Amino acid sequence: MMKLEQIKSAIFQLSPDELEKLMKWFAELDYQRWDEQLEKDVADRKLEALATEAIAEVETGHCRG
Repeated sequence: MMKLEQIKSAIFQLSPDELEKLMKWFAELDYQRWDEQLEKDVADRKLEALATEAIAEVETGHCRG
């Protein structure tokens, strides 16, 4: 497996077109992993307290929109 410094060096050698493709791929990977983590947090009920707090603020009129 490549080390981080080797990856960085390889990135500097990419053409502008290849770099753009890498950046788009990396953004998609980041979004996918973020979505997966969010789904896991929802399944693990880690967001329940935040949802309850938000609902309470809306119901008491303390929410600005």
